[in-house]
Amino acid sequence: SYVGIAISLFPMIVPYHFTLWESASSERTQAFLLVGTLVLLPVILMYTGWSYWVFRGKVRADIGYH
Repeated sequence: SYVGIAISLFPMIVPYHFTLWESASSERTQAFLLVGTLVLLPVILMYTGWSYWVFRGKVRADIGYH
């Protein structure tokens, strides 16, 4: 249903007030966010992979809270 609403309202973000392009941030802001994402996303993925590596084999299927 959300996809249907988005398709029916496109390109209006706020119906009858702002289009997608009017409400978007400036190109400099988007470039800043892109650089931040390109730097932080690999760090987050590496940390997640490392934590999975550290805790591998510590939990078994037959042991639980119940």
